[in-house]
Amino acid sequence: MTGTALAPAPVIRDEVIVEPAPTAIRSVRAQPRYHRRLTAASGLGLGVAVLWLSLLVLIPLAAVVGTAVAGGPGAFWAALTAPQTLNAIGLTVAVAAGIALLNAVMGTIIAWVLVRDRFWGRGVLNVVIDIPFAMPTIVAGLVLLSLYGPRSPIGVNIANTRMSVALAIAFVTLPFVVRTVMPVLEELELDVEEAASSLGASSWVTFRRIVLPSLAPAITSGVALSFARGISEYGSLVLLTGNMPNRTEVVSVRVLSHIENGELGSAAAIATGMLVIALAVLATLDLVQRKAARHDS
Repeated sequence: MTGTALAPAPVIRDEVIVEPAPTAIRSVRAQPRYHRRLTAASGLGLGVAVLWLSLLVLIPLAAVVGTAVAGGPGAFWAALTAPQTLNAIGLTVAVAAGIALLNAVMGTIIAWVLVRDRFWGRGVLNVVIDIPFAMPTIVAGLVLLSLYGPRSPIGVNIANTRMSVALAIAFVTLPFVVRTVMPVLEELELDVEEAASSLGASSWVTFRRIVLPSLAPAITSGVALSFARGISEYGSLVLLTGNMPNRTEVVSVRVLSHIENGELGSAAAIATGMLVIALAVLATLDLVQRKAARHDS
C-alpha cells in the first residue's frame, strides 16, 4: 500500500526466529512532541499567553526602560552611579545573594526533614513554611520588629542595622528552596540509596554522590527565585531597617524616595539597572543548570 512502511520479515537462523528491531516505530516514538505542527487551538493558546504576558510584563517593562533613557545617557548614568544609589544597590545585592545561598542549605535541610522524617507536628511545620507567602510583607515587618526591635521580649534589638536587612530578606524568601526541593525529593527512589548503603557507603557519601546531583536543579531554581525576591523586597524592610541612607537603605526604598520627589527618570534608571542585574543572575544560574543537566545525561 502506498505510503505505508512495511516491517521487515523475521529471519530464521538455526531454527531460531530473530525479530528485526522496529526501527520505524522507534524513530517515530523518539521524535520530541514539540516538533508537532502548530494547530489552531495551540496557536490560539500561544496568542493568549503572549498577549497576557505582554500586558502584565513586557509592555510595563518597556515603559520603565523608556522613562529611564528619556533624559539621555548622561542623566541615566548619573542617577545609576550616585554614591547613595550605589550603596543601596551593593547592600541589596550582597544581602540577597548571601541569603539565597543560606536558603540553599537551610531550605534543603528543611525539605529533607519534611519528606524523609516522620514526627509529631510535621503537618504544622509544613504549613508554617508557607506563612511568608501568605503574610503581607508589611505585617512581616511588624512581626519581626516586635521580636527583634527596641521592645524585644527576648532582649535582642537589631532594628536599624544591616543585620535587620538580612533578617527581613531571610524571612520572606524562606519557602522558595523548600518548595522547589520537596517535590523532587518525594519522587526519588530509595532503592539506589539503600544499595549504596549496603555496599558500605556512608550517609554523607550517599547524599553527596546520589541524592544531591538529583536535587541540584531544584536547589538552583529555588536560589534564583530567592535572590529575585530578595532584591525586590520592600514592605518588611520599611519598619525594621530604618531606611538610613548609606547604611540600611535598600534599592526599593531608594526608588520610592525618587518617586516621592518627582524624579521619575532617576527612579526608572535605578529600576532598569536592577532589572539588568536580576536578569544576568537568573541567566547565569539557568546556564549552570543546563550545563549540569547535559553533563549528567
